[in-house]
Amino acid sequence: MSFLTIILGTLISEDLTCIAVGLLINQGQLQWWIGLTGCYLGILVGDLGLWLIGRLLGRRILQHRWLAKKLPAHRRESLRHWFERRGIYAVLLARFIPGMRFPVYLSAGAVGPGARHFLIWAALAGVLWSPLLVGLVAWLGEPVVQTLEQLVGPGWAALLMAALLLLLLVRVVEMSLSELGRARLIAGVSRIWRWEFWPSWLMYLPLVPWIGWLSLRYRGFRTITCANPLMLHGGIAGESKWDILQHLPTEWIVPSAFLPAGPLDERLTHVRQIIAERGWNFPLIFKPDQAERGAGLRLIREEAQIQPYLEMITIPVLLQIYHPGPGEAGVFYYRLPGEPTGHIFSITAKHFPVLIGDGRSTVEMLIWRHPRFRMQAAKFLARQEEQADRVLAVGEELPLAVAGNHCQGTMFCDGAYLVTPALERIIDEIAGSCAGFYFGRFDVRFRDEEAFKTGRDFQILELNGISSESTNIYDPARGLWAAYHTLYRQWALLFRIGAALRTQGQLPATWSEIIRTLHHHYRIRKVPDLAD
Repeated sequence: MSFLTIILGTLISEDLTCIAVGLLINQGQLQWWIGLTGCYLGILVGDLGLWLIGRLLGRRILQHRWLAKKLPAHRRESLRHWFERRGIYAVLLARFIPGMRFPVYLSAGAVGPGARHFLIWAALAGVLWSPLLVGLVAWLGEPVVQTLEQLVGPGWAALLMAALLLLLLVRVVEMSLSELGRARLIAGVSRIWRWEFWPSWLMYLPLVPWIGWLSLRYRGFRTITCANPLMLHGGIAGESKWDILQHLPTEWIVPSAFLPAGPLDERLTHVRQIIAERGWNFPLIFKPDQAERGAGLRLIREEAQIQPYLEMITIPVLLQIYHPGPGEAGVFYYRLPGEPTGHIFSITAKHFPVLIGDGRSTVEMLIWRHPRFRMQAAKFLARQEEQADRVLAVGEELPLAVAGNHCQGTMFCDGAYLVTPALERIIDEIAGSCAGFYFGRFDVRFRDEEAFKTGRDFQILELNGISSESTNIYDPARGLWAAYHTLYRQWALLFRIGAALRTQGQLPATWSEIIRTLHHHYRIRKVPDLAD
């Protein structure tokens, strides 16, 4: 490995290059002074490059979306004062804390010290970091390489695997040096067994063989689109929330209104007319008519927030009176064609995340310290960007979400204790009034749990079709196998209902219709995540 190659390598990946150099020194394939000097100079050149970019582009680069998330405006101002007082500590700490070097060094160029001061600080940081990493790998790398050589044989494969393994170890050590890093590390590792936070594709992967078998048994996958003639393709995606609500008894739904797409001025006028004619008061819920999982939902607390929302969300919007709850539930219902009554398949009780202050910690640290909130910290911190550094008073409460969606931070628990004959009868009556509805989930809000159990004092927010989940599967107290058992039953019922209606003459959607609908759906899903 040549001197120039080492310098260029550090510009691509500092840690990986230093680890590779350390392993080559350990194996006697590189002189230590060449490797160490190359790493040091490469790191110093990279640090000065970041500072220079920040100095030349200044505030423009700080407005970049990615950097703005890493270092929002209120933190940049704090950082400027920090640089004035203790700039050397900021530069040194950024060298040892993962993910901080890039934004801190750019900001140092934009709002921080002059070139001379930064050069001295960066040179000192490099002196501390380069020999430490290269030296440790050169000293401790041999047992790692020997172990891997026993598995894959001697050669470059063992060295490459050793480099990647040591890089992972370095990342773990770096993250362990700070409380924030440790919290991130714990959150990342615990995702392995906390399956409720798995990505959807991974969660549903074991269902593929079962869905394949059901497709063979019931004349193809398209059969499920027959299950709800009331909805577009059964509600597989892209169905209009407003259109569905029009089929429900008015007395059971949250007062709602539809705002079509169009010029901003016309939409603003339309919204004001709706509010005035109906005598609505703030706060109100605004959400896209066709999005799901809380995407684009916003609690509008005053008129001044309407225009910025409509500037971002240009597609049709559903307006609703804000139901304060505090209870919210997902009631999963089904009815087999030909049977006189339907059934509640499951109920999910929803618990909204609330941060409680201790009088010492910032909002950001409270989120990262919480064993559950840290799992979705990025989402919460994006919403609380303006007050991430605020210290909550002892006992002060800060709601982190108003949307009853798991992906928005709400905890889902099995609500089987809420199911009563009285509630099941009322839900069946409501569902029965919607000709062509057989399978889906009512999302409802209620004030009093006991009243809700008797089928009183609740209102429906929306009704979802065949793409609904029995969301009690995400109850952290339930096991993974219980969740899959529920999903297997749910899909079996869906195919059974679709097949029965297909036999009665209901035509399934064509593949081209399904593909077009899904394409439109995933395009709509790109709306901003605004949920409070």
